[in-house]
Parts: sequence; structure tokens; C-alpha cells
Amino acid sequence: MEAPEIINISRFPVLSTTREWLAQHLLGVIARGEKTALFFANTNFIVKNRFVLEADPSRRYLIVNDGVGMDIAARLMQGRRFAANLNGTDFTPYLFEQSAQPLRVFMLGAQPDILAKAVTHVRTVLGQDVVGSCDGHAGIGSAPDLLQQINATRAQVVLVAMGNPIQERWILAHQDALDANVLVGVGALFDFWSGGKRRAPAFVQRIHMEWFYRLLQEPRRLLRRYTWDILVFLRECARYR
Repeated sequence: MEAPEIINISRFPVLSTTREWLAQHLLGVIARGEKTALFFANTNFIVKNRFVLEADPSRRYLIVNDGVGMDIAARLMQGRRFAANLNGTDFTPYLFEQSAQPLRVFMLGAQPDILAKAVTHVRTVLGQDVVGSCDGHAGIGSAPDLLQQINATRAQVVLVAMGNPIQERWILAHQDALDANVLVGVGALFDFWSGGKRRAPAFVQRIHMEWFYRLLQEPRRLLRRYTWDILVFLRECARYR
């Protein structure tokens, strides 16, 4: 497979690639017994996760673009555009579909009731082998041996649904201690899988307005993200142009 192009957004090395390349690359990492982490970078990620750039340079992680804001930044600042829009909500099920055999998945994060429904979805609808789970509240707080528990399951993929920047900090802090091949920060994905949150209609997704649909659903939580944080994002892009 030809290596994807890298587009630097505010110093973050973001891959410009297709879901086909990314899925085959990650399945290759699993097959070879290697390790990596996958981060989906939207504008909020760029603003809140600069610590990712300070991580050990030998640490392996991939950053892909998520959302129209990233594409606009690439075009405005560099006159380029990403090969595809890659977000965890769509890509994670696609990754599972591309595996010839069910993957061993550990799911971490969300409220207990949401997590339980998401686990059922991954098992029954997506056909994967969920080998363990832990909620992101009381569960993770009362599990001092969580890393050992995850390793005991021989999980190949760990999905971390804590929202950024918490999930990225957790992944970078524990990547070396975990045996899992692929760690993925998936944000609100468990909420979608559980039915707790609804995706935007298909036509809204096609015109790249899903962010506005989510803002209407959760205005108090997301208003700052799509107003002030956007201005900070554009400033950071210009600063590191």
C-alpha cells in the first residue's frame, strides 16, 4: 500500500488517506503483533490536545481528519484538501467489517447503562468479540488493576470513549503498559451505538452539517466548541502555518 500524504494542521501530522488504506493498515498492525493508537482530529482536538505533540517521538500513533473544519483549514492554509473525511462513528464499524475474523475488543468509557447497550450492539450487530468492558465513571474509579484486566482479555482493539482530551491522555499514558495492538479514541461513539444519541440524517451528513445537528441537540455542551474554540482553532492554524 502506498503511504498516505501528511497535511500539517497547526503542527499536527494529519494523514490524508482513505478508509480503505487506514483499515488495511490497522489490520496489518494487528496481524504483525505491532502496536499503534488512532486519534480522530476535529477542530476541538487541535485546540485541546497539543500535549499529543509533546509525547515521546518513538510512540506510535496516527492522526486522521474528522469534520469539515479540518478540510477548510487545509484548503485555506495550504491550498490542499484531505482525501476523505474520516470519523470514528463511521470508520470503526468499517474497520470491523474489513476483518476476516471477529476482532477481540475491549470497550472503556461512558455511563454503565450506555456501555452495556453499546457492548450488545458491537456483539450482535457488528459481530465482534467483546472480551471485556469498563465504564468511565464508577467502574474505572474502582479498578486499580484495569490495565492488567485488559491484558488478561488478550484484546486486540481497545475503544476508549471518554471525549477529548481525557481519552487521548489516557491512551498515551497507558499505551506502553497495554498489550492491545490498536487503541482508539472514539468520543461519543458508545452513545450512538446505545441509542442514547442520534446521528444526523444522511443528507445532513452528506452536506457536512452534522456538527450543526449535534449543536441543536446539545447546545449547552457544544456551543463553546463551535464558537470560541473555532476562533482559537483558526488562530492556531494561522500561527503554525
